[in-house]
Amino acid sequence: METLYYPAKIWLAFGEAVNGNQEVAGWLMNNGFPEVAALAHAIRGSEEATAWLFQNKFFHLAAFDAAIDENMQAYHWLNANKHSFLLVFADACRGKQAAINWFYANKLEAFVFIAKRIKDLRDNTTFDYHKKKF
Repeated sequence: METLYYPAKIWLAFGEAVNGNQEVAGWLMNNGFPEVAALAHAIRGSEEATAWLFQNKFFHLAAFDAAIDENMQAYHWLNANKHSFLLVFADACRGKQAAINWFYANKLEAFVFIAKRIKDLRDNTTFDYHKKKF
């Protein structure tokens, strides 16, 4: 499996940004991780953030966001482009126990916490699902 893309502290900041912490999202934007802030905003339903990910060629992050929503084209795109970690993470965000178990088995429990935040957000928010297609 490929690397985790970002250091642990950036993933933890991402989890806070997904939770709506604008101060942390601003920190990500201003400290070299605007794509992580954009991903957090996209997951929260921002079409502008999704468009930014596409425009700036962060296709894997846009696909991850779509895969969380069970967009099978995005899921297959991630698989075809060898983004295995993001596939497992998307599955965990959808509450799939095998993915959650994988994180525990690989001592990546923080991702389970982030995935649960994303799942809770997605389960309790109404979104406009007219996002870009893969």
